[in-house]
Amino acid sequence: MGLRINDTVPNFSAETDHGPIQFHDWLDGKWAIMFSHPKDFTPVCTTEFGAVAQLSDEWAKRDTKVIGVSVDGVEDHKKWKGDIETVAGTSAGFPIIADEGLAVSKAFDMLPSEAYMPDGRTPNDSATVRSVFIIGPDKQLKLSMTYPMNVGRNFAEVLRALDGLQTASANGVATPANWEVGQDVIIPATVSNEDAAAKFGEFETVLPYLRKAKLPS
Repeated sequence: MGLRINDTVPNFSAETDHGPIQFHDWLDGKWAIMFSHPKDFTPVCTTEFGAVAQLSDEWAKRDTKVIGVSVDGVEDHKKWKGDIETVAGTSAGFPIIADEGLAVSKAFDMLPSEAYMPDGRTPNDSATVRSVFIIGPDKQLKLSMTYPMNVGRNFAEVLRALDGLQTASANGVATPANWEVGQDVIIPATVSNEDAAAKFGEFETVLPYLRKAKLPS
């Protein structure tokens, strides 16, 4: 069975360009984002790693750890970081997991259990290792997105989704389509009108099952 929302994410040991990690220990009770890539020194992935590096202050503001995954080894990761930093114009301070044996890719259901990397491998051999996973402080999967190799990921959307997840978790609310920080949130259907008024004060009833309110200051 594949990894589903609210499943506890797999624990694993791995080498990274920052040294060995035990994943659950590395999470350390924080929000985390793991983003995977089918190979080092590939054009789209290089721009994506650069985008993550440029957002380092934003991840820090949200007390969120970020970690990459690629199917090449540690030495390749270290060399690739130079290209990433050239593209990004800033340092790439996050670790990259060396998933040469595909254990992490398989554990997170990005590749089938029988997958292997042939000699002379190309990105096509691991094309489905193109996912983003947002993990909560409880070590549970909160969101996942998978992209094809020819469409670069929008990390502004990843950041927006993280804001929505953190807001929902902290306040017991939901967020509507295209929501951004500061906009009205959705009151869950399980909350009565009386309890909603007590918690939020005034709220808007758009439909009997769709009520919007501003978060209390």
